[in-house]
Amino acid sequence: MKLYQEWLEAKETEGQAVESRRLIEDQLIEAFSVDQNQDGSKTYAREGFKVKVTTRLSRKVDADQLIDLATNAGIGNEHLQAMFRWKPEINLRAWQSASPEITKHLDAAITTKPGRPSFQITKDK
Repeated sequence: MKLYQEWLEAKETEGQAVESRRLIEDQLIEAFSVDQNQDGSKTYAREGFKVKVTTRLSRKVDADQLIDLATNAGIGNEHLQAMFRWKPEINLRAWQSASPEITKHLDAAITTKPGRPSFQITKDK
């Protein structure tokens, strides 16, 4: 059916557009010297455009190691329940506001790596 072929062609065009956009984003990362090892956003005004770059770090928790570390450090369940969702996923806001005396014992259970920066570009008025 013609509709199926059109859908396949649209998917191919979409994939090419995503690849092209990511190549441009890679150039923007280099042009703005984006530090991909931090969470946050920064806006740049250049040549009549505003470019907002948002960087995020993804964090993965090793649940078994986390529980072992907490047990060995005498950190109670109430702290773990506040700082982690029990899949477990990190509750970053609670983690960042928690005492370093608690987080230093649990840090080895968390893997942190940079995510891909996102961009929002608008034309200045």
